[in-house]
Amino acid sequence: MRITRKNRKWIIGGAVLMLTATPSFAFFGIGDIVFDPTSYASLVSQLTTLETQYNMLKSNIEHFSLKQQWQTALNTMKNANVRNMFGETNGMTTALNTNSPAASSTAWTAATLPVNGTTSTYLAGQTPGSTQLSELAMVEASDSVSPDCLTAVGQYRGARAQSATANSSLASEQLDGGTATNSEVEQLNLLNASEAQKMSEMQSQGVLQACLASEMAVSNMQQRNGAALDLNTAAYVAQQRTANDTSAANESNTWDSYLP
Repeated sequence: MRITRKNRKWIIGGAVLMLTATPSFAFFGIGDIVFDPTSYASLVSQLTTLETQYNMLKSNIEHFSLKQQWQTALNTMKNANVRNMFGETNGMTTALNTNSPAASSTAWTAATLPVNGTTSTYLAGQTPGSTQLSELAMVEASDSVSPDCLTAVGQYRGARAQSATANSSLASEQLDGGTATNSEVEQLNLLNASEAQKMSEMQSQGVLQACLASEMAVSNMQQRNGAALDLNTAAYVAQQRTANDTSAANESNTWDSYLP
């Protein structure tokens, strides 16, 4: 189909007419196709607003500059330094600062009173449940639990010192506002690393909590034995007072084993 000069004039004229149409003007007489300059201007304004919001959100994700508000300080633990004037605390400083079961055992042995051979011979004649063997059981339980607690404290101190660099590095990247550390993958990696560090800290503290529970059990054993001894003593005194009258009328019978 050839477009003559006359037809070309009509086409150009129609295009000009469409560009200058009013809101109520229809293209080529077709009533359902209407160009509304007012609606077009509103649409352009909305698109501009959305683009601005998108660019702002994108910038916040890639360059979050207010992360310092989340920054916290990692408190370092001071190393223990136990005095050792005459060898009474040999190994204690090492036990409290490092993961050394050998040092813990040495330190506890040096710092506690041993049960000597004469006492062991005497205790051999006692029966389980007696006052003497109950005290021995408490000593033996304490000798088992306490060195482990010294090791747990030293292990925690040592692990915390070793993890200081990793914790500091993770905190630095979490608070960084650069593009590289703010991508979705990098942020997920940082979250995973943070959760892993949290799990390690919880496990280390779990060992300390188990140690505290063990020490409390030994301490409770001592209190329980003390209370039982008081009850037994009270019952024994009452029994002896009934069997041995201490009134002035019976002074001829001297009782030299009286317990007040």
